[in-house]
Amino acid sequence: MSLLAISLIAFVALEHFYFMILEMFLWTTKKGIKTFGLKSKKFAEETKVLAANQGLYNGFLAAGLVFSIIIDDKKIAIFFLICVTIAGIYGSYSTKQIKLFLVQGVPAIIALLFCFI
Repeated sequence: MSLLAISLIAFVALEHFYFMILEMFLWTTKKGIKTFGLKSKKFAEETKVLAANQGLYNGFLAAGLVFSIIIDDKKIAIFFLICVTIAGIYGSYSTKQIKLFLVQGVPAIIALLFCFI
């Protein structure tokens, strides 16, 4: 893989580690509530188990991307980047927030393109 592709994959992985931290550990804090536009602290408390589960999946996506860099396997990188892209599309569709796709899906698509160059 090219250095640029590796850098873009690493960026997507870092994003997903950050999402994991926000969802698993910061969901009920001011930062988490503001980041995700939650309606109240009470709502955040009621949904924190669901958010932690979601965060765990983001951690798995990040780990898969890091693994693809470590073993220098373009096929694994492509698989996980496609997973991230689909998650971005579905997340944006289900929450009706295009910003989610811009933050999650677009970087993954750009990294995917550079995997094929």
